[in-house]
Formats: sequence, structure tokens, C-alpha cells
Amino acid sequence: MRLSNATLCFVSFIVFSLLQSPTFAAKNSYVVYLGGHSHGHKPETVDLDAVTESHYEFLGSFLGSRDCAQEAIFYSYTRHINGFAANLEDEVAAKIARHPKVVSLFLNKGRKLHTTRSWEFLGLEENGVVPMNSVWNKARYGEDTIIGNLDTGVWPESKSFSDDGYGPIPSKWKGICQNDKDAGFQCNRKLIGARYFNKGYASIVGKLNSSFDTPRDKEGHGTHTLSTAGGNLVRKASVFGFGKGTAKGGSPRARLAAYKVCWPPVAGDECFDADILAAFDVAIHDGVDVLSVSLGGEPTAFFNDSVAIGSFHAIKHGIVVVCSAGNSGPADGTVSNVAPWQITVGASTMDREFPSFVVLGNKMQYKGQSLSPQALPNKFYPLINSADARAAGAPIKNATLCQAGALDPKKVTGKILVCLRGQNARVDKGQQAALAGAIGMILANDILTGNEIIADAHVLPASHINYSDGLAVFSYVNSTKNPTAYLTPVTTKKGTEPAPFMAAFSSKGPNTITPEILKPDITAPGVSVIAAYTEAQGPTNADFDKRRVQFNSVSGTSMSCPHVSGIVGLLKTLYPKWSPAAIKSAIMTTATTWDNTKEPILNASNIKAGPFSYGAGHVQPTLAVDPGLVYDLAATDYLKFLCTLGYNETQISVFSQNSYKCPKPISLANFNYPSITIPNLSGSITVTRTVKNVGSPGTYRAEVKNPTGISVHVKPNVLKFKKVGEKKKFKVTLKVKNASATKEYVFGQLIWSDNVHYVKSPIVVKSV
Repeated sequence: MRLSNATLCFVSFIVFSLLQSPTFAAKNSYVVYLGGHSHGHKPETVDLDAVTESHYEFLGSFLGSRDCAQEAIFYSYTRHINGFAANLEDEVAAKIARHPKVVSLFLNKGRKLHTTRSWEFLGLEENGVVPMNSVWNKARYGEDTIIGNLDTGVWPESKSFSDDGYGPIPSKWKGICQNDKDAGFQCNRKLIGARYFNKGYASIVGKLNSSFDTPRDKEGHGTHTLSTAGGNLVRKASVFGFGKGTAKGGSPRARLAAYKVCWPPVAGDECFDADILAAFDVAIHDGVDVLSVSLGGEPTAFFNDSVAIGSFHAIKHGIVVVCSAGNSGPADGTVSNVAPWQITVGASTMDREFPSFVVLGNKMQYKGQSLSPQALPNKFYPLINSADARAAGAPIKNATLCQAGALDPKKVTGKILVCLRGQNARVDKGQQAALAGAIGMILANDILTGNEIIADAHVLPASHINYSDGLAVFSYVNSTKNPTAYLTPVTTKKGTEPAPFMAAFSSKGPNTITPEILKPDITAPGVSVIAAYTEAQGPTNADFDKRRVQFNSVSGTSMSCPHVSGIVGLLKTLYPKWSPAAIKSAIMTTATTWDNTKEPILNASNIKAGPFSYGAGHVQPTLAVDPGLVYDLAATDYLKFLCTLGYNETQISVFSQNSYKCPKPISLANFNYPSITIPNLSGSITVTRTVKNVGSPGTYRAEVKNPTGISVHVKPNVLKFKKVGEKKKFKVTLKVKNASATKEYVFGQLIWSDNVHYVKSPIVVKSV
């Protein structure tokens, strides 16, 4: 009888382990990160094969044979990231982690897509966010910039990915259209590449069938985000006729590539570290200019974070990586993707709504939002509170939230049902209402979601209202013998005020990994965003929804992230030699902290928001193309940053592929970031920054808005630039004036201005 390689490896490992140790531990999938490669930027096949073989030999020294290592390894990262992913006994993993060649070893953890799950991009121009024609024309609509997207794949048949009018694929492109198992999936001169990565997912859920072997988007998220970043112009786009206009991405003439790393959820996780690293490694090789990453997990140490690792290797090759901040707001300290080499994007509203008014029998009316294609006949209907519609034996909380099985059809049929937001998906509440016989639904916010109302494609006539209006509706129902209501048909309204304001779901700072780096960096439209969608799912992504749409309205920092990715594409076209840090600086220092009523941006509870919500502010692409000055950083500056965090020189040398010695003394406060954050100010501190002139010659003067209880002095306070590329240093001294008044974070701003440009940096301080 001939034993299989797997059996031989198992027997070999048992013998090898017994010689080493009498105990065994559980097996899990791990990522072993070994830093960078020494084979250069253009490796030959023989170089890649040699790397893979080195991984087999290395792991074989722990497992007893090279063949056993080959059996265990399911990814070998060979191009730009050095490492592998393998199924390992925990005890073996612990030994590997102690080896001096290993930078880090971590579990193949799952991450989440940053969408709100129940769920616009009709081009920045149509959205009314900012007039974009001049920017698009100047930057040639992002022509031939290549934007890659790590997500759920892409629906290639969408009109947003049409290649009409496109010339040949750029010669630098080295990617592929991975359709060997899905011949119906076709790339073109617009969608120039697509790949899928599922081995890390399979290591968690088990063997996958052939339906997983495709970059096709069967969920909708990837199509939506990729078309937001760089979708082509599509006229008369809408969701059920609402929001009709010309759809276009931020860089509508960019070339696009999809990297499918996210799959059906397992224990709530969709995108696994091993697959994410594999996608980064290949995307760098393929030749992308921008990577848009609308996913994330709990903040963790950078060398244990697949997105942080992949992003660092990308920026070393001049690739800008844009990441979503997460949807765990409004609590503080929830922001994810916090590495300083990433652009981290929060979510805010835009000045477009889809109003549907709730009209009560007492003649009061409240403005809600919806994308329900159905409309009620113009008359009043009985109104019932979902708590009063509770089914026998159902918990009152479940009924209040309109959860499955909690509603009594005898009480609901023919009525408009009032449901409270929370826990189950917004569109699921509407489905439960419809199943119970309701003819309409009023969805009322809870106190946490405040004024954040979202337009969803509900399955019945519905209107989503804010918290205070919800209280009024509940009060009317509870105090009226025969309450009635009517829902007006949905319309599209532009120019709404105030806008933007922060979405309640948008994750907030402070940065829990490195509090000295402000995160998020920026905010962008992320509520009720219309963009292309898969036709494999209905607009609600629910099994019960048999409708199909070409465009859909979705909300989340997943949606705000590709807005910024598209803007980066424009800047890449305009300034191909700018570093990722310079592009980030241009976006941050030109942002606004004011809404369209000329008042400070608010949060969803009508309270003034701050840098922990929006970073530097709401993105302004028309100003980002001409920032005046930038705060620049090179890859070596990020290595210094890692030194300040306590990483040793051996780790950093392996990480950077070159021998590296940490300079001394070094202060994280002097890291040349476009914001200044001092989380533990005792007495006073002086920090140094350097700005580079990227505009015409001029004289800039400093203006400071002091944080409460803190004095701020800039020296020198005048900077004269005679030429493009000239650099100037300055120092900022922050001093506690009244320690008792500044135990919490306080906020200010530094502005350099030549009366044409206003180069703004947030100042964030907490004294001890």
C-alpha cells in the first residue's frame, strides 16, 4: 500500500515531534512574515522559485522534512513581500516565532468589509459636493492611472467598466485576467485585470467548490467601491429612478484592476490575512498606482497586520494605499487601519437626499429618507408601534426592533408599523414588517444613531427618520386612540443643509496603536452613495430580495474610501513623481472643517465634530490639486517611525531589505505628519516639521488657532520660498497654560498661508 504525501508527513511529524516534545497543540493557519526580498524589483521565474524553495526548507527544519513543509504551506509570498502562510500546530508556530529570521508570525485572522450591510457615486459633480469639471479636465480624468481594489471582486458587465474610447492597455501593466475557471468573466481595456485569492479563506472553512474560483463579484461591495474610485461615465444611472444622473468615478478614465479577497462571512469575518497579503504582493507586481482597501479589523501591532504590512511594501514602490476607517462609531478609539503610511478615511454625508415625509394624523410631518420604489395611495392608514404588535411569547425588545418572529400579523396587517433602528439590518426590519402584513414602515433612529438617516431600497413603502422625530412619532402613537399616518412618495433633493455631517457609524480616534498619529486622516462621502452593483444579488443583499439593479445605494466607510482613491488617481496623473506622503498631505491640508451653511461640521447628534471624527476635515479635490506646500516623507522616515515604537534594528533591517541603524535621539512627535498630535503633554514640548513648496514662489505666514488651555508658538512664523521643491523647517512649541482644564483632548489648528493657499494642520493635545 502506497501512503499519500499527507499521511507520510503526518507520520513524519509525529515521530519528529515525539523527539522534540511529548505534547501536541491545535492546528491553525498562520502567516509567517520574513520581511522583504533581495532579488530586486524585476525578479525572474527562477528567483521566485528559489524563494518558494527557501520557504520549504525553512519550515521543513521545524516539521522534519521539506515535503511536509510543502504540504503545510498554501501561500508562498515571493515577489515583494517575503513570507508564507501555512497550516501549523500552535506549538510549532511558537517555535517559528522565536527564530531570528522571522519578523512576525500571526494567526490568519478574518477582517470585515466596511459597509453598513443594508444598505453613491453619481460623480462628485452631480452629487453637489464640489464642482469637479476643472479638476477632471486638468487631470485628464485620471487617464491611464491604474487603480487596484482589494474587495469582493467585480461585475465586469457593468457599464461603469465599459472600455469604449480607450486606447491600448498601458505597457507597464503586468497583471492578468484570472478567468481560467470562469470563461464568462472577461476583462477589457478599462477593467484590465482581475484575480482572486481564497486559500486563506479555505484554510478556515474547508475545501471550496469550483464556484469560488472566479474574480466575479457575487456580493456587490467590490463592484460598488471600484466603480466609485474609477468607474466610466454612465448616463441616466439611478436606483429605481431616484438620483438620476451621470455616474462617474473619481478618476473616470483610470484603468482598473480587481483583487478578490473577501468571501461569504464565517463568524462575521469575510477577508482573511493570508489572502490579503497575497493580493498585495501580486498587485505591487502588476503595476497598480493606487490601492483602495475598504476592509479592516481590530487595530493591532503593525507587523501583525496584513493590511499595514502590504501597505508598507506598496508605498515603497510609490503606490498610494487608501483604507476605510471602519464602521464601529460613534464610540471613541474605534478607528482601524491606523498605519501612518495609509490614508485612512472616515464617512460623512453629502448634500443630496431622498426624502419621504411621514405625515401624522395630527397634521405634523417629519422628513425621512428612503429608496422604496413602491408608493402608498394618498390617504391615511392605521399606525402601530412595533412593541404593541408583539407576537405572543416574543421578547418586547425583539418586537420593538422588528426582528423575525416577533410580530403578530393579526395586529400588523393593513397598518404602517413603527420600528426602532438597531441590531438587525434596516431592510430586514422592512421585510419582517411586510411578512407580518404591514403596508408601510417608519424606521426611527435610536439615540446613538441620532440624525444619521440612510436611504435604503426597502421592500415596502418606508421612511427612515431621525431620533428626535422618532420620539415625536412614538409619543403620538402612544397618546392617540386611533393613530394614523401617511408616507409621501420618495423624491430626489439636492443642495440639502447642513452637509456634510459625520455618519454615526464612522469609526473614531484616538489611534489606539500609536496615539501620536491622528486617525482618521480625512473624511469623504459615505452615506447613501450610488454606484455600480452586482446583478447576482438584490439591492438589499437579502435572500428574500429577487430584484436586480445596475446601480445601488450603499453606506459605510467602504464607500468613502474609494472617493479618496479616485481623487488620488487624479493627483497621480497630475503629479506622477509625487510621493504617497505628498499626495496624502495635499488631500489633508486642503480639507475643510466647515459645512455648506458655513458652520463647523457636526456629528450625527448635532454636536460639533472634531479631528477624531474627520481627521483634517472633509476632502476638497479642487483644492488638493494645488496645495501650495506639502509635508513629505520617504520610506526611511517610516523606518525611523518604527524605531520610535521599539522595533529592533534586526526586525527593521529585514523589513526594509537593507541594513538599518536607528538614529538617536529620535522623537515620534517630530515625525513629519500633516497633523500634530501630543497625547501626553507635560509642561511643554517643541516639535519640528518640514514643508516643501510645490507651487509658485511665495511667502507663507503662520496662523494658529490655539487648543483650549494650550499656547502654541511657531518659529519662524514666516517662510519664504523662491522655487519649486524648496524645503523649509519650522518648530512648534506647545505649552500647557492651565493643566486642570486640559485633562481631555483639546483641538486647534496651524495654518500656513500666502493668501492664495491655506495649508491647514490639525493640532490635537491632551495634558497629563
